[in-house]
Amino acid sequence: MSNSTPHLTIEEERLEESKKRTVHWKRWGPYLSERQWGTVREDYSPNGEAWEDFPHDQARSRAYRWGEDGIGGICDRHQQICFALALWNGKDPILKERLFGLTGNEGNHGEDVKEYYFYLDSTPTHSYMKFLYKYTQHPFPYAQLIEENRKRGKHDWEYELMDTGVFDDNRYFDVFLEYAKATHEDILIRITAHNRGPDFAELHVLPTIWFRNTWSWTPHAPRPTLNRDEDLGDAQAIHL
Repeated sequence: MSNSTPHLTIEEERLEESKKRTVHWKRWGPYLSERQWGTVREDYSPNGEAWEDFPHDQARSRAYRWGEDGIGGICDRHQQICFALALWNGKDPILKERLFGLTGNEGNHGEDVKEYYFYLDSTPTHSYMKFLYKYTQHPFPYAQLIEENRKRGKHDWEYELMDTGVFDDNRYFDVFLEYAKATHEDILIRITAHNRGPDFAELHVLPTIWFRNTWSWTPHAPRPTLNRDEDLGDAQAIHL
């Protein structure tokens, strides 16, 4: 029997460093919520209507208190700094900054996200992650999904995004989001969009970084700021 130390892969070495807390490889990861709206975490209703108090429609103009959400996003383990993908097809009335869905009473089977997204890959330390979001080229049918699901009873099938016809003829974008850690604090991000439809289509890609609001709830609390490092020149990088 050999007494030699087994060879560790690079990822196993990262896991050992993380376990010993010599290098904090898990400081950044996919810890950003898929959905902060419509949850008991953000319930401020006087009568305990937790699933109705904070609908999706309010999320773009009302600050969360206990967390953040985003599409394929990441954050630090304390969720002080967040990064996620935002998109616009040139037709929607709002930016696609977060997943859309129904509150408990809007959906015939309770609260429900009406989107198509897939977590494709991730290492244990999140040194590499890959995510896919499917974005429609037609206007996103926000009102249609709410109205049709509201008509249906609990014994009926749910009315899904695919049922609206917005994906007919493959008129959508596959948007891939990849993260790779050069070091535990240096994260490379690549966004790749594919037009799956037969015709040219407009797509605005808006990678977004922001701070979770921790200051509105405490008088005189300091507010963080985000500044670009001019020494970077034209480099597509942000130093925090």
